[in-house]
Amino acid sequence: MNSNAPFHLVRLLTPKAMTRYLSSDMTLRQALEKFAVHRFSQVPILNEEGEYVSSISEGDILYFLKENNGRDYRFTEGVNIMDVPHYRDVLGLSIDASFEELYRLALNQNYIPISDDRNKFIGIVKRKDVFVYLKEEYCHG
Repeated sequence: MNSNAPFHLVRLLTPKAMTRYLSSDMTLRQALEKFAVHRFSQVPILNEEGEYVSSISEGDILYFLKENNGRDYRFTEGVNIMDVPHYRDVLGLSIDASFEELYRLALNQNYIPISDDRNKFIGIVKRKDVFVYLKEEYCHG
């Protein structure tokens, strides 16, 4: 990587306006409908203040449904998505994070939620974009 040029995480950011996310006050049924329409595999969850609080995956939902077998699908209307146990935490970063911090998370996460200096969610950085950036830096830098 070109050590003379400072890294700005915003170069890799997919802005909030182009990112699918869920609200922490949604029911499991609402989340399931969003997953079905948009074909999510995992999606960030934001609270009422617009802060990143967690992520939920298809696997989280499937395991929760399996653990609640024998119930009618309608029970999902009364379950808040924040009550669904999450198999793995998706950690976020501040927009001021270093490339090393971003890279460390990208090794184990498909995306990294990014917050501004007021802790408001502003978008995600996809693992793919981190690796494309590295390739461009090493092949052209």
